Amino acid sequence: MNQKAKKIAVIGAVGLFVLGAAGAAQADPSGSPQYRQLAGVGSDTTTPVMNALSNDLTINGTKVLGSYDATGSATIATQSAAACQAIARPNGSTAGRTALLASLAAKDGCLQFSRSSSLNLASTGGAQLTYVPFALDGVTYAITGTDTTIPRNLDLATLQSIYTCNPTVVGSGPNYAITAMLPQAGSGTRSFWEGKMGIADADVVAGKYPCITDKSNGQPIEEQDGRVLTDTSIIPFSIASYDAEESQTIQDVRGSAVLGAIGGVAAQQINSAFPVTREVYNVIPTADTSTAPWSTTFVSNQSLVCTDVSTITKYGFSVAPDCGSTTNVTAP
Repeated sequence: MNQKAKKIAVIGAVGLFVLGAAGAAQADPSGSPQYRQLAGVGSDTTTPVMNALSNDLTINGTKVLGSYDATGSATIATQSAAACQAIARPNGSTAGRTALLASLAAKDGCLQFSRSSSLNLASTGGAQLTYVPFALDGVTYAITGTDTTIPRNLDLATLQSIYTCNPTVVGSGPNYAITAMLPQAGSGTRSFWEGKMGIADADVVAGKYPCITDKSNGQPIEEQDGRVLTDTSIIPFSIASYDAEESQTIQDVRGSAVLGAIGGVAAQQINSAFPVTREVYNVIPTADTSTAPWSTTFVSNQSLVCTDVSTITKYGFSVAPDCGSTTNVTAP
């Protein structure tokens, strides 16, 4: 590494909230019944907590939620109908929304909700959707905890300069290149972080920012995977996911990643105190917000999801202050 790069000071320390030991999350719906009334796909970030909720929540003693992993086998079977036996597995918030809309348009009953870690109220061109918040997450940046000289405490303006390919603002000098990583296309974390960085995804795709990449070794970068980091790279990371990986509640793919503080505020589980927070959502057809089992499961702060506080917090999130709200509706 060149001498100018070595001059970057490592500022501050990162505070990490360590959760208690817990069992590993389960993949795809497990147990009886095989097919649930509410089958959902989408966000990788909220997969583990929704998988856990699908194992916990029942109506009249029967499990009601079927949450399918963002990654795994190429296809999934969500309902007993033939049309639902070989659905291409959606990976990410955008893919989940698209799959839900396709199912609604086909009226095949294969999907009843999707998971999303970002809010997208753009017109669907079809059925209106309601983004129902259930949890609060903090999002920060991750770097390697070994030889990197990227500071562990940056303000938002500095992060924005890095993601617009102007790393000299952190004292790196013109010969030091920071690789600004993003998760794969369609990721809710990617969309959220781009918004915070003041960049448009279309510009990223078009190559306007040559320092940005969404691939590692030629492969798309999955959300919350710190193993892709190098000494000269940086990536957005969910604090909830980091905490859950650290506690072994979910698979630990942090590698040597550590979380950076933003504006002097350490990354920790108390997400409401962090400068960069987001709500995460379950997306349901607007027409069904007053219909059981959607209403019973997702809608209002007394819904099955909102009242399972222990599961939400076990996976590193806080309960959203407006958990169960139906005010976030896509444009006509």
